[in-house]
Amino acid sequence: MANHVFGVDVGGTTVKLGLFDLDGNVIDKWEIPTRTENGGKEILPDIAKSIREKMKEKELAAQDVAGVGVGVPGPVDGNGIVHKAVNLGWEQFDLKKELTGLLGGMRVEGGNDANVAALGEMWKGGGQGYRNLVAVTLGTGVGGGIIINGEIMTGSNGAGGEIGHIHVEDNETERCGCGNLGCLEEYASATGIVRLANRTLAASDKESVLRNGEVSAKAVFDAVKAGDKLAVETARKFGEYLGKGLGVIAGILDPEIIVIGGGVSKAGEVLFEYIKPPFERTAFQGCRNTIFALATLGNDAGIYGAAKMVLD
Repeated sequence: MANHVFGVDVGGTTVKLGLFDLDGNVIDKWEIPTRTENGGKEILPDIAKSIREKMKEKELAAQDVAGVGVGVPGPVDGNGIVHKAVNLGWEQFDLKKELTGLLGGMRVEGGNDANVAALGEMWKGGGQGYRNLVAVTLGTGVGGGIIINGEIMTGSNGAGGEIGHIHVEDNETERCGCGNLGCLEEYASATGIVRLANRTLAASDKESVLRNGEVSAKAVFDAVKAGDKLAVETARKFGEYLGKGLGVIAGILDPEIIVIGGGVSKAGEVLFEYIKPPFERTAFQGCRNTIFALATLGNDAGIYGAAKMVLD
């Protein structure tokens, strides 16, 4: 009888893998390099090889493993079809079919990495105990994952939950990485916070500790905690964009909880001081009591969520 499951989180530089029992306890976790050369042709064979090696090490037979879940940085539909993963060099292909073949018929489930991480946070992280959840990852970009009644909302092309590309500003002249103008990602990501800080500094001659070194999202929120006025002004602008954007999402999805993760979330609960007021001011009245929480699984959210996909 199967009593183990593998969770895999494919990133642009490393693939994270985890072996879990069926209760979600980590038995082992490790990483391998992501070989993106030649259109990423070696990535799935490398994953399959690593899983087989771990099974041998742990003396696991095929019947001991319920399956393998995989999170991918790109749209993956409900049938496990990857529609494109630019960072990996992947075009459209059947992830489930190919990896199942490489693993001798083992069950495989696939999903978008942000959606999968959201599932992980619902299962064992900051959203534990809730079944309607929006997870927002504030890193180099802004990622999002939507869980409705305990299930990932993928959309028709696997592109559901692209929170970072909600349009929030009509007067933007710099293009987002997606090619559009005025996306939430341009203001609420780590790079977006730096953009806001530099614009705030350029528009004022006030003193600020941010003028004394490299501006980063961490430097901004460290300065906020120290009471720096231009840093606080930057945080207010960040909070306005993100709070209003999340208010729109709440009006559509009515989640029980919004979980904030990614590198920016390391600033801690101070973020909520700037996000919640515009959220509560602009969200539909029936959604204003949505709970806000910090993600707790960090970089492991993806492997947890990937494992959970198989168990579901």
